[in-house]
Amino acid sequence: MKTSGLENLTILLVEDNTFMLDLLDRVLRHLGFERIHKAHNGEEAIRFLRQVRRRPDVAGTAGVDLVISDLLMTPINGLLLLQWVRTSKDSPNRFMPFVMLSGAADEEYVEASRHLGVGEFLAKPFSINSVLEHLRELIERPRPFILTKDYFGPDRRRQALPPPIEVGERRDPNRPVKTSFSSEKINEPAKNADVWIFHLPNTLKDKLGRGSQAVFDLPLEMLERAEAELDRVALDFHDWARDYLNRLGRMLAEAEANADARRRIYRDINGLAHELRGQGGLFGYPLMTTLALSLFEATEPGCPEDDDSVAIIRAHIDTMRIVVRDKVKGDGGEVGRLLLEALRDAIAKHSRNRAKPKKPAPPRRAR
Repeated sequence: MKTSGLENLTILLVEDNTFMLDLLDRVLRHLGFERIHKAHNGEEAIRFLRQVRRRPDVAGTAGVDLVISDLLMTPINGLLLLQWVRTSKDSPNRFMPFVMLSGAADEEYVEASRHLGVGEFLAKPFSINSVLEHLRELIERPRPFILTKDYFGPDRRRQALPPPIEVGERRDPNRPVKTSFSSEKINEPAKNADVWIFHLPNTLKDKLGRGSQAVFDLPLEMLERAEAELDRVALDFHDWARDYLNRLGRMLAEAEANADARRRIYRDINGLAHELRGQGGLFGYPLMTTLALSLFEATEPGCPEDDDSVAIIRAHIDTMRIVVRDKVKGDGGEVGRLLLEALRDAIAKHSRNRAKPKKPAPPRRAR
């Protein structure tokens, strides 16, 4: 049997959605990974990485070569986990390759990840080819690490530039830079430098055992097995989505009965909408992704918490129930168009209700 070389790498997979965590584990194993450790949130991941550094015998591994982490998690999200990996003295490897995984590939999240030193950003829904392309970037084109007073991480520009460089978009040829090619070899500038550049050995490629000249690629049969696994798991999406919609329905009932708790409940609904947003398209339900994105935006922090907001959330959940019940795949064609049109009408109606001036209560008659 052909191998990809990925069986030589140790990976830490961090995802708070059990369904998604198991899916990623199965797909990565079909791609060739064998040493996979799993954590259900950033807090659990940090605890494991501390153990890797202090007690590798207890952790079950002498090191971690790659982290793939979801972004939105509690109590510690992917951004805080990345910050810990890059800055903490307890981190087993501050240069560790880090892939951020998120259904919310909004500019602010991408920029926040880049500012904290992410290696790659993988948006949900993802394909096997997109996973493979991000792995290829890390293995074939690792970027030098940059250290300044306000940034530590991979060079945020893709193209290789000779030092001296700045982390930002500008270059200052007069800025002193220290260049390190290993812990023993450091090129010192003439005067004190406030920028370091680390050109590190390509440990990922070395561990693949293919030699520095060989180009990383996946054997075709392994790629086909991973794609087939993704198709098989898609059959389970129907039951998973129905369970999530039942949870959303219970949250909505609580919000309807308890107006004082709506801020907390809407935060929880927003989190579930984010998960649905990232996974609908992955399993052939892009219409679900569209609906979940709309619900995500309708329940963002600061949203109204009146009865019209409850009605808008209900309209989203009812529409998603129809998509799951009738297995409306793709964009749904004419059915999908009508469902979206009905949802937009409901949102517009309740938004107009909210905007109407309230009639003052009639004055009381004096007795």
